[in-house]
Amino acid sequence: MIVRRTPGPGLFDITPEARAWAEERARGADGLLTLFCRHSSASLTVQENADPDVRRDLEDAFARLAPRGAGYRHAMEGPDDMPAHLRAVLSGVNVAVPLIGGRLALGTWQAIYLWEHRDRPHRREVALHLLWG
Repeated sequence: MIVRRTPGPGLFDITPEARAWAEERARGADGLLTLFCRHSSASLTVQENADPDVRRDLEDAFARLAPRGAGYRHAMEGPDDMPAHLRAVLSGVNVAVPLIGGRLALGTWQAIYLWEHRDRPHRREVALHLLWG
């Protein structure tokens, strides 16, 4: 399990934690790491890790796709809650990354991100599962 405290919206690189967890267990074997975000207002994605403008542009695009204050019925938890649910649906709560020779097979410019969609700080949990052989 990866536990990450988020200060508010943004994409937070969890690749080092995922890599350490998987590579310690795989011990050189090929396999598949699955990560699952245990929340409905945060998500996971594999995305570019080189240019921070990519993450900013993603945030901007999602703000247009699922804006705050759009008259949603579900508003009990604040104006950022329903847009956060929509953003999680659009980006997904799970990712799978192959392991080749016990190492994550991410591309040169890829990282695994926990994507916080809520405005206030949260404690987020990401469950990990490894199949190898």
